[in-house]
Amino acid sequence: MGEFTRYVALLHPVPGVTTDIAAIRAHVAWLRSLQVAGSLELAGPFADGSGGMVILRAETAAQAEAMARSDPFVRSGLRRLELRAWDLSCEENNHMGMG
Repeated sequence: MGEFTRYVALLHPVPGVTTDIAAIRAHVAWLRSLQVAGSLELAGPFADGSGGMVILRAETAAQAEAMARSDPFVRSGLRRLELRAWDLSCEENNHMGMG
């Protein structure tokens, strides 16, 4: 989409499904691979245990979706994915031209 767009992958827990250590390690390995590729902005679980969020850098929505769907949590059905495009408001873009 552009230099000032990121993609937010919200990872919602699936009711009745438990996550084991092996699944968490596979998810962390996936995060590390994104970091190495320069595609990971930030990631982490919500403090209240209601899921987590991964902020991705991608050229297109389709690329972001492919990345997000490759998460072992999503592939194995441990998390439900909600992907959103996020337009950044920052000094570099004069707060979306409104500053």
